[in-house]
Amino acid sequence: DFSYYKTIQENIDETIGNNLFFNLILFFIFSIIWVVLLGFGSPILLISGILFGKWIGTIISTVSISIGALSLYIIASYFFTDLVNQILKEKFSKYIERFQKNEFYYFFAFRFAGGLGIPFCLQNLLPVIFKMKNTNYFFASFFGFIPGIFIWNTIGAGINTFIKESDEFSILNLILSDEIYIPVLIFVILILFSLIVKKKLFND
Repeated sequence: DFSYYKTIQENIDETIGNNLFFNLILFFIFSIIWVVLLGFGSPILLISGILFGKWIGTIISTVSISIGALSLYIIASYFFTDLVNQILKEKFSKYIERFQKNEFYYFFAFRFAGGLGIPFCLQNLLPVIFKMKNTNYFFASFFGFIPGIFIWNTIGAGINTFIKESDEFSILNLILSDEIYIPVLIFVILILFSLIVKKKLFND
């Protein structure tokens, strides 16, 4: 029964709204741990959009995921450099020279383009092979993450709005709702853009 999910959504909204700051801190800590433990990016972004809306969700998830990615990078650089090089260096050797020319610019483009289809955990570890500076890693990630994170949070917020405003569930109505199909369309455009970036900047 769809009313059951509406009740859950109302309870979640009430719980989050009653103590927003505390819940933001919990989400912030959880997101950092999630990324350090090699978690996927998209689920946490959908959840932040559902819980906090597209604007607050984008802000909290961009900051926490950037810190989590940096923490993972630092840990891997100190303790697992040999292992990361063994796994990634040969496969991504063509990127090393490019990143070393201008590591901030290329890593920002890499993040902005969604990591060029590379799994999120490997994206976070890739700079280990060319010894990127921590500050460049963080800010290139932070600014490069924003478009993709905003899109995923917008979709999450759209799902929440759909549940709140609809009387019955329809997957077709969900997909065709403005809150969903517009960010999905933008996401497709971002994927096409990432292919152009890959061809222009990273392909031989």
